[in-house]
Amino acid sequence: MAAPSAVTPAAELDLPDLSWIDDPRMGTEERRARMGVVAADTWIARNPFGYSILHYDDVVAVLRDKRWHNAVGRLMELNGIDNPEWLARRRTSILSAEGDDHTRLRRLVGPAFSPRHADALRPFMRRLVDELIDGFAARGTCDLAVDFCEPYPIPVICELFGAPSEDWKLFSNWATEIFKIFDGNLQRDMPTIIAAQDELDAYVGDLIEQRRATPSDDLISALIAAEEEGDRLSHSELISMCNAVLMAGTDTTRNQIGCSVALFAGHPDQWALLGEQPELAARAVEETMRYLGAVRGTGRFASEDIVYRDVLFPKGTFISPSLAQANRDPAVFDDPATFDIPREPPDKPQLTFGSGIHYCLGAALARAEQQEALAILARRMPDLELAGEVVWKPATVGIFGPRHLPLRFTPGH
Repeated sequence: MAAPSAVTPAAELDLPDLSWIDDPRMGTEERRARMGVVAADTWIARNPFGYSILHYDDVVAVLRDKRWHNAVGRLMELNGIDNPEWLARRRTSILSAEGDDHTRLRRLVGPAFSPRHADALRPFMRRLVDELIDGFAARGTCDLAVDFCEPYPIPVICELFGAPSEDWKLFSNWATEIFKIFDGNLQRDMPTIIAAQDELDAYVGDLIEQRRATPSDDLISALIAAEEEGDRLSHSELISMCNAVLMAGTDTTRNQIGCSVALFAGHPDQWALLGEQPELAARAVEETMRYLGAVRGTGRFASEDIVYRDVLFPKGTFISPSLAQANRDPAVFDDPATFDIPREPPDKPQLTFGSGIHYCLGAALARAEQQEALAILARRMPDLELAGEVVWKPATVGIFGPRHLPLRFTPGH
């Protein structure tokens, strides 16, 4: 009988410090040079908060292990927030719920986020994409991050909610303010975040009451009607779910499209190929999210003592599964440093949408939005190129993308 493997506490491991690992501003050559000094079998490293998980299979294993809880619910603690009034406002949503609570919420709302519902919005998406491009097509120049990426997802969310389209700017402002929760300065931003949440809660609460009285063919009506074995979402759960949809469905999409087009601007042959073969849009979305995903990593903490690969992670240990590094794992992706939209998809998916119980609920909607946008942009701006330096948002483990993306192209398409 083989002797049991020795278990080593994570704190006693001799690990490299790879705090830079998820910095998307780093070029391919610099990344190769830095990773060249890291052993290929290094699956774990230190970061300022705890540990980074680097290999694809290990990232998936952690994300699928229900003992590792989503760190969204501990953002205040991690940022040193101890104001009792602010702490009392914490609430459980589908983004932070675990165990039976998460299973229940996912079971109730899952059908409302099916690919069929996302596909029903594609004609609206196409009209919106063309309208936004019409606003700058004659100039032959644009700041795509401001002129297109910023406004694009919000009217889709309004349409999804059944909210008046003219209210998209309200939703956009709320999303921008609420997403400051990931900017790493909660001590400064909490009052702004709370004010935005309160305004959004009141707006959505009114919509819910309207839909209770007069149901419609929209997400809120579907969530109100969601029921299984006599179980329904409460009013507060409905509001929380709409908050989660706005947060998860806005900043991620606008930043991912910005990342994708910035990437294509450096690969004009791939952009031309997409313009000529719009049927490649689905593969283009998966490849851009693999190569330069807007969500570079995610956070988990140990809900109990966990032993994984003979390493003991004590209860409370914080880890960051590196989605970006997993998406470049040569054990899964052939020639991972090459951007190639026609490549045959591997058996294992890119991980920017996550994995496990917290896999992105709105993945079908996000895919549809990106596919429609990239295909039309490639057709109408076939010769786009950078017209200046891309200004990137600060690199964090949250949502990343270009703040400014100046482009030029032949006007009039």
